[in-house]
Amino acid sequence: MKNKQKNGLFTKIAFYGVLTIISLIMIVPFLWMINTSFKDSTKIFVFQLIPEPFKWENYLQVLESTPFHLFYFNSLYIGILVTIGTIFFGSLAGYAFAKLKFKGSSFLFLCLLSTMMIPVEVITIPLFLFMRDLGLINTHVPLIAIPILGPAGVFGVFVMRQFFLLVPKELEEAAKLDGCSYFRIYWNIMLPLAKPAIATLTIFTFLTSWNEFYEPLIYINTKELMTLPLALALFTDEVGTKWELLMSASVMATLPLLIVFFFAQKQFIEGVAMTGGK
Repeated sequence: MKNKQKNGLFTKIAFYGVLTIISLIMIVPFLWMINTSFKDSTKIFVFQLIPEPFKWENYLQVLESTPFHLFYFNSLYIGILVTIGTIFFGSLAGYAFAKLKFKGSSFLFLCLLSTMMIPVEVITIPLFLFMRDLGLINTHVPLIAIPILGPAGVFGVFVMRQFFLLVPKELEEAAKLDGCSYFRIYWNIMLPLAKPAIATLTIFTFLTSWNEFYEPLIYINTKELMTLPLALALFTDEVGTKWELLMSASVMATLPLLIVFFFAQKQFIEGVAMTGGK
């Protein structure tokens, strides 16, 4: 018995030791980013545990040299709208595919999922021409509509469908006996139960929208409409990269992602487990 306990203790120590090492390896780039954001430009590649001199001014210089508040606002409101739209349409379609059985639903869902395998580069030119004909180039409309109706939206449908499949049929049947319509069942019963899946989809969608570089590069031409990933390229010019300013801007750009994950991490873990349970 004692040998089994010792073996179990050794296994736990080894397991958590490996996790600790992996965590340290993953966190090193973030620590380097924060450390570099406080360095002087002449000591970027000099190892210093605590930068000397310690330059808080780098953050002020980022705010003064660029309209960083506009980039922040653009990324924030685009990310929020994309997230809300993806959750709304994804949950509606997910509920329909999970609970409303109709002829050809499985085949239609398979066709929908197959669109996720189409590389975004293949449809970039047709989408650009389409948006140009609508007069939407150099606006934020493509950055909002394309993710909601594109592969990210299909992923939302998949996540919500997987969750709704786990909801017992008895709840839906009881609601129907009480005279509830399909939309009321969806709104008053399914959505409140789907908080873990919604939190999961919120994090994935907001993270993807916040970090998107390719689509803003295609559709945005003016500086005032840039999002944060596109604006970070402003700190690189003909002379070279201003690493201290780039890292300061990157730290500020990362903060909203940490805040979103911090408040939704419990539901996120539950949602991943439940949507994959089926």
